[in-house]
Amino acid sequence: MTDDRPNIVFINTDQQRYDTVRALGAEHMDTPNLDRLVENGVSFTDCHITAPSCAPSRASLFTGYYPHTTGIYRNGDRWTHSWVEDLSDSGYYTVNIGKMHTAPYETSMGFDERYPVENKDRYLGDVPAGEPPLPGEKYFLDEWDRALGARGLLKQQREFYRQWDDYEERLGAFEWELPEDTHPDVFVGDFVTRWLDHMPKLDQPLFMEVGFPGPHPPYDPTPEYAEEYLDRDLPSPKLDGDDLDGQPAPMKALREHHREIDHDSVVHDVDATAEQLRRQRAYYYANVAMIDEQVGKIMNALEANGYEDTVVVFTSDHGEMLTDHGHIQKWTMYDEVTRVPTMVWSPGRFEPDTIDDLVSLFDLGPTVLDIADAPIDESMEARSLLGALESDSEWTGRDVVFAEHARSGILEETEFMTMVRTDDWKLVHFVDHDEGQLFDLNADPEETENLWGDPDARGAKRALLDTLLEWRIRSDVNTADWAENFR
Repeated sequence: MTDDRPNIVFINTDQQRYDTVRALGAEHMDTPNLDRLVENGVSFTDCHITAPSCAPSRASLFTGYYPHTTGIYRNGDRWTHSWVEDLSDSGYYTVNIGKMHTAPYETSMGFDERYPVENKDRYLGDVPAGEPPLPGEKYFLDEWDRALGARGLLKQQREFYRQWDDYEERLGAFEWELPEDTHPDVFVGDFVTRWLDHMPKLDQPLFMEVGFPGPHPPYDPTPEYAEEYLDRDLPSPKLDGDDLDGQPAPMKALREHHREIDHDSVVHDVDATAEQLRRQRAYYYANVAMIDEQVGKIMNALEANGYEDTVVVFTSDHGEMLTDHGHIQKWTMYDEVTRVPTMVWSPGRFEPDTIDDLVSLFDLGPTVLDIADAPIDESMEARSLLGALESDSEWTGRDVVFAEHARSGILEETEFMTMVRTDDWKLVHFVDHDEGQLFDLNADPEETENLWGDPDARGAKRALLDTLLEWRIRSDVNTADWAENFR
């Protein structure tokens, strides 16, 4: 009996801001293939993450539970199970090409085939940098490492970038000097198209997770893309003295940490020149444009190889600060990090639409399971978006979304940070500090005026704190059995 359920291709970038897709309003971008997903698919324009760093966000996305439920709070926390196992059990053939950020990297996670390609500038697994391993050490070599090694090449990384005369001035922006097809995002895109071109067509539906390592830093486009975006009009970083001075202690400490330590080859300098900041942004946006080209190749390969009945999901695990509010990378709760582009494309199945309701990134988990007619655990905290995709008049978005992160080697100044956000307000709570962040999103959509201590905002603050408390209590109670088995 033929299984006529649709194929599902889940494309997940790393650290991609919302303002990177032209069809979503980013006029400085040129993204024809992502535009196609927007124009012929369903776009969720107010989708927010559940955690502002890679592994916690991804574990939440691929389980349907919040980080405090999964127990995966920071990069490197052990993560070995996901709802991909449920898809596989239901009859899907499951493939991962690219980044998942599991721990350990090579755990099966329910995939029939795994071809990991991890962070560009990895630090959670030993990787070769021209020196042999120390006694007792074992290198983790992903597919990209092996492919480079077969050609006698080593990937560009911090140890090499630090040798550049202008390393500190670069702010993480470097040209990719190796052959274009060795760039990590090109490598992943080519790997996907080769798999689709050469693997025999299955008699069961396909689920494929495509994880692009970019535009996560280092911001490293090929020279042609770098030059093109350096010539464009680009938005400048939001830098306001009162905003920076008024940030709570954990956020000031985070800025200082990034100034002192060059994570992912990024030297952070709020006082950098306009030219330096412009190059940082140009290279970041150019990397997105490179990924857009690869998305187009994947879409063409699906069509050429008979995968007409396919649902394509596109999103990112979190955004990127790009020096807005004086910050770099993630680990904050500003919309630059929490809001991500999210599109679901399947012409003939879902009519083109734009959904402005609040949704949470991990809602894509039960959505995929719903589309696949696979079982969904009743305790799952994520909610399926299938009603929105099918234009069900009874479907409604969320009244509130939440995100959280525990202390890590980077977010050092607080034990736990939580965001609660409605359409109108955002509150960021630090469990070990009297100060926090409170923004009136209608009056201050740029999130520059912190109303935490404003007596006129006391009512909104109290209501959000009550919402946070109620959510956390109910979550802990309702997911206790699942969490015990998961951990």
